[in-house]
Order: sequence, then C-alpha cells, then structure tokens
Amino acid sequence: MAGQGAGSPIALTSRAPHVPADRLVAEMVPPPRFDAVRFDTYIPDAKQPSQAEAVRVLDAFAAGLGGASATGAGRKRWFRREAKPAADGPRGVYLDGGYGVGKTHLLASLWHATPAAPEQKAFGTFVELTNLVGALGFQQTVQTLGGHRLLCIDEFELDDPGDTVLVSTLLGKLVDAGVALAATSNTLPGKLGEGRFAAADFLREIQGLSARFRPLRIDGEDYRHRGLPQAPAPYSDDVVTRTAYATPGASLDDFPSLLDHLSKVHPSRYGAMCDSIQAVCLTGVEPVPDQSTALRLVVLADRLYDREVPVLASGRPFDELFGEEMLNGGYRKKYFRAISRLTALARDAKSLAEKEH
Repeated sequence: MAGQGAGSPIALTSRAPHVPADRLVAEMVPPPRFDAVRFDTYIPDAKQPSQAEAVRVLDAFAAGLGGASATGAGRKRWFRREAKPAADGPRGVYLDGGYGVGKTHLLASLWHATPAAPEQKAFGTFVELTNLVGALGFQQTVQTLGGHRLLCIDEFELDDPGDTVLVSTLLGKLVDAGVALAATSNTLPGKLGEGRFAAADFLREIQGLSARFRPLRIDGEDYRHRGLPQAPAPYSDDVVTRTAYATPGASLDDFPSLLDHLSKVHPSRYGAMCDSIQAVCLTGVEPVPDQSTALRLVVLADRLYDREVPVLASGRPFDELFGEEMLNGGYRKKYFRAISRLTALARDAKSLAEKEH
C-alpha cells in the first residue's frame, strides 16, 4: 500500500523558521552541487584559450589571498609574486561570459582554492546577498562580512537599479575593509548570441568600484545548450499526493497556499524552511498572480535547486508559471532561471512518481 512506512508528509506551510544571523552567514558557501568542483575538474575547451587563461589567473588570485598556492606548494613563490594585489590595484575579479561556459564552476573553485578557513570566505548569489542585508541590516552586514578574506557573488543582477546601488555600496565598504571580491553575471536569455558579454554593464553599474575589478572574459559554447526547456507534463493530484505519502522526507502543499505562506517568511529563511526535505510535492500549480509573489517563488526555486530537491506537481506545467508580461519585463532573467531550474527538478522527480503507477 502506498505510503507504508513513510508517515505523513511535511507541510512547508507549517514552517516559519527563525534563522540566527550566524547561520545565515555560515550558509554562504557553494551549493551542494558544487561541493566537489575544483580548478582541476574544470576542463577547458582547447578551442577557447580564454578558459585555460581564466583558470590560471583565478588559481593565482586564490594563492595570493593566502600567500600560497592551493594547488601545489612547489609553485608557492611564483604565485605569491604574481597574484598578490597591490594596495591600489584590483581587489576583485569579474568572470564575464555567456550561459554554460562554467562561470559558477570557476567561482566555486576559487572559493575552495582560497587558503583560508571556511568562516573567512563567503559565497552567495546576488539575491542571497540582498536578502542578507534585509535580514541583518546594512551596518551589521558590513561588520559581519568585513572580516572575511573573500566574497564570491554569483549571478550579479543588473536588472534592479535599487538593489544594484545597495550592493555596490556594500562592496565599497567591504573593499575598504580589505575583502577580496569575485563575481559573475549572465546575459538575459533573449540576448544569447548577441551581446553575450556583460562586463561593460557590470563595471558601469558598480560605478566607483570598477577600478577594483579585473574582468576575465570566458569565451565558449553553452555546454548545456540552455534555452527555455519544455516542462514535463504535470501529474494528477492523486499521484502527487500518493507519492508524497510514499516518499520519506517529502513535503506536500497546495501551491496557492504555499505562495501565500512565502509572503509571511523572509526570503533569507527559505533555505532553512527546506531543511531535511527530500522531495517537494505540490498540488494545484497555477500561474503566479503578481510580481512580488513571483520574485519570492524565484528565491524558493533557487534554494530547492541548490539542494537538488526533486519537485513533483499537479496543475499547470512550470513553463506556464509566469505570464508574457513578466517574461518580457525587467525581471525576466530571474523568471527564465526559475522555470529552467524547476523544470530540471521536475525531471528529477519522475522516478518518484513512477513508483506510484
């Protein structure tokens, strides 16, 4: 009988965790899917010399932050001379490239290679950084991150002027405190093939900080051939419910109720809300009604994707979550990313549903 031994599923709507400030910062590490990546596991395309050059420069940059190479003591002196930045020179690197060239792999590798204790390094997306400021306040965020040796920011957003000014100001304070910076950003999906590189936009938006960054252009084809993938067909409410009861650690929620619940929990707590969840089961998926709700859902999708939590759903397919106006608006990059990630997680959930057929 379905559900035997699994117990009742968890309801995400019943979770409103309090997350201490020290946990918020301690969780700023590369996502689990990037736990094992290193510079040695990045395979440069022989036809794209900029990829091998990026590895060399980043390895040297990491070594300079600790005074020793993270990949070989025999090169210690050479890296120290080359990589240690001058006081008035660049204290940051910006990985500039299109989708699928391995920028996050390289950014996570830089975090791993920097010879410093984990508590002296921070890694997060632009959205996570803005959420941290929202949860802690600007001054406490400066105090908390100001003692770090390195801050890595993945997916730097260039589509929200307010948040960009906030983060640019924060980074200026951190650079003054001696923190080294590394960042990536992506072009909009609709611009693939034209204007693939965003360095000019990035350097313009961070204004006075531009002289602190060395852009590293990374050419290459999208190894994932990423576009907007077609989402799997939704399952019936019955299959989703039975799967939730049959899967240990699964959650089960009505989609509209979950969206309402997200409005009552600070986005910085969405990761904690997903603690111990092995699968997310949703009934009644429907288009998101407004932009504020949509942006909260994007954050939840990111946290589930980071944790590789499969998502099984009934109702409408995930590629119908956001209306045409949203997909053509200023936050479309975030919505395309959410659709892509939820679609990947829906495919991961297929094996769970098949057990119930």
